This record gives sequence, structure tokens and C-alpha cells, in this order.
Amino acid sequence: MNTLFDKIWDKHVVQVVDDGPTQLYIDRLYCHEVTSPQAFEGMRARGLQCFRPEQIVCMPDHNTPTHDQDKPIEDPVSAKQVSTLAKNAKDFGLKHFGMFSKDNGIIHVVGPEKGLSLPGMTIVCGDSHTSTHGAMGAVAFGIGTSEVEMVMASQCILQQKPKSMRISINGTLGRGVTAKDVALYLMSKLTTSGATGYFVEYAGDVVKAMSMEGRLTLCNLSIEMGARGGFVAPDEVTFEYVKGKEYAPKGEAWDKALAYWKTLKSGDDAVFDKELTFDAKDIEPRVTYGTNPGMGIGITETIPTEGGVGFQKALEYMGFKAGEQLLGKKIDYVFLGACTNGRIEDFRAFASIVKGRQKSPDVVAWLVPGSWAVRQQIEAEGIDKVLADAGFEIRQPGCSACLAMNDDKVPAGKYAVSTSNRNFEGRQGPGARTILASPLVAAACAVTGVITDPRTLL
Repeated sequence: MNTLFDKIWDKHVVQVVDDGPTQLYIDRLYCHEVTSPQAFEGMRARGLQCFRPEQIVCMPDHNTPTHDQDKPIEDPVSAKQVSTLAKNAKDFGLKHFGMFSKDNGIIHVVGPEKGLSLPGMTIVCGDSHTSTHGAMGAVAFGIGTSEVEMVMASQCILQQKPKSMRISINGTLGRGVTAKDVALYLMSKLTTSGATGYFVEYAGDVVKAMSMEGRLTLCNLSIEMGARGGFVAPDEVTFEYVKGKEYAPKGEAWDKALAYWKTLKSGDDAVFDKELTFDAKDIEPRVTYGTNPGMGIGITETIPTEGGVGFQKALEYMGFKAGEQLLGKKIDYVFLGACTNGRIEDFRAFASIVKGRQKSPDVVAWLVPGSWAVRQQIEAEGIDKVLADAGFEIRQPGCSACLAMNDDKVPAGKYAVSTSNRNFEGRQGPGARTILASPLVAAACAVTGVITDPRTLL
């Protein structure tokens, strides 16, 4: 019996080249401003139009400032990339969710929340964190700029079929443990290359019990284990989330789609190339100590005394020592947001800790919703008031301090507790030191000014 990955993949195969790649049909292409300009230029040079323009959605997110979005962008490179995407979308007749429109945000947050990403789809974007959309029960993965052009021109892509892996997490998560902690735990166990060449299906009690937001966070981080992508089989949680969304099927089309989506699961006798099982009771709130997402520990643990290649260099960059605890370490910045943790549930979690407390005067906090829709929900639920009373302000949507492509850069040598997905050297700004964590950990650090176990504040 086939795995769910096989079912979706095989349904999208156009042809297989002997001893070569598969020509795979793509249901949805997302384009942002950073990896699409050369693809559009290539299309122009060849005098081509997009083959199926209605299946392509364009949106700026990496370069958008998170304040004063109604004013011209100050940085000339960012301004050019954003305006070029708008022009390209117009020239090629593509759907464009421009900056400051109600539809704008981070593409990996907006796609699912609008019902543009649906179960059973193949989804690509010139961005590694496209695996986020796998939470919808889709096969979603990042591609290069030349492949973006390939999809524009043909709605197909040439790909080698990855191997399949199933990761099951069983049991019940403890208090204060989130999907982000699960992902950081898996990365520390598998390392950043442990899933290379695989597409991962997440399963087990913990994943079944996760909300859609939690699953989106988990799938978002698949790429950080080296996986081609990760996904969760669609179930009632998925269907409930998708129902009524702007671009989701309606009426009779919904009934038909739902009947098909209910068939999207791996058979009881499905054979995976690799199976791994973990226990929820082994996972506590987590933080990273190094310069890749796999270099992480439980928040009460100590930094290992030895590690692989680059271990010592990473500790030197971070200013940490082997064998020491991170609890109580002073921090300078807190970032809540990114395609990893910029959803409404993340803001609810953050607010649950800071409510009735005050932001530490030593901490600069950037709270950045993943979309205008999330920001609206924050206001509708009164979360903005809770945050304001605690001394926090909410910024405008965008990728923000996840990566140093906009104004929100962490200064050299400063420590940032970040809910984003990468802690590479200089990722949040030249010389910045990033500690990856969940929204609960970030909130605990924001009010205490030091690395704090959120369970002590819940």
C-alpha cells in the first residue's frame, strides 16, 4: 500500500524520464520579491506568458518594513524588489497581494489562512520554508529561481522523487511545551542533515492533537533537518480550518473536495523508507545554544561538553561555554513572528505569559504578525490591549527580524530570543546572536530580561 506522499506525488506525475527526473505537475506557485525577478526576466527574454496564471500568487514579504508601510520604503534595494514584483505581476496578469493591502503578510502565513493551500496539492515557492504548507496535507517544497521560471512557463517542474520517512511522536505534551519545542527537539535528535533526501510525514498522538497553527510551525521547520519537505495527513482539524476560507471550495465543490481529501492518508500497511518514533514526555521547552537549529537543549539542560564539526566555533560566536546552563543568561532582543510563529495562536500564547506583567526595560521587543488578517484578529480579541498594558507594541506584517533583509536587524553581539526558524551566523544581522525558542519562552524572556523557563510563569 502506498504512503500518502506516494498518492499525492503519483497523482501529479506527467511523465517519468528513464534514469532521470520526474515531470511533476504543480497546483500552486507562490512568488515573493526576492527569488522571482530573474524568473520573470527569463520569461520576457523568451517571449513567454505564464501557462496557468490563475495558479500563481505574488506577494512581497522579505523586504517589507514592519512600520510606516503607507510611506515609501527607505531602503533602495528593498523598494526596488517590492516595486519590481508589483510590475511583474501586472505585466503577466498574476494575482498580487501588494504591501499594505488587507491580503498582505508573509506568503507562508497567508496561503493557508486564505484557503489557497489545500489538501492534496503540490505547492512550490522560491523559498525553503515552503514546507510550511505541508501542514494542510499538501506536498510543498522550496525551489530555485530557474525552477520558478520553469513552473511559470509550464506549470510543471523536473524533480527526483524523494524517499519517504514517517516521524511519530506519541503521548501527551507537558505543560508549556509547544509545536516549536517538538520541532527543535526533532532537529537536535536528527541533526540538520538527518532527513536529507526524505519527505517527512508527521504522525502520532501529539501531531493528531495539534492545532492547525501548531502543525504549520512543525512543517515549517522540516527543512532545518535537511528534509525536502514535511506534511501531516489531513483530518477533521484540517477540514474545519479550511472550511469557509476565501479561496476554499464552496457548496457542491466543497462536498466533492472533502470526499477526496478524506482518502488522503497512508494505508495501514504503507511502507516507509525510514520510520522514527519519539515520546512526548522527553520534550520540554527548548532553546538553541549554537549556530544551526539542531544545536539545541531542553531549557533546564546544560550545553553539551562536546559536539561535531563547528561546535567550538559556534560556542565562540555565541559567547557560551560547553557544560553551562542558559537559564538566567541576559538577553537584549525578543522577536515574535516569522512564518514559523507569526500566527494568532502564537500571539495568544505570548500574551498569556505577559498579561499582568511588564516588559523588561532591558529588552527591545519586536512583535510582528504574519499577516494583516492576524493583526486584525489580535485587535478583535483584545490581545493588543493586553500587550500594550505590558509595554509591548505590535508592528505591521512582514518577515521582519527573521532575516536581515529589512530594517529589523539585531545589532552585533546582542542576544535575540527569536521565534523564527534559523540561528545561522549573521542571520538576524551581522554579528547578531540568535537563540531560537517558542512564543512562550520568548514571552518569559521578554518580561524577565533573562532566559527563563516559561513553566515558572504559567
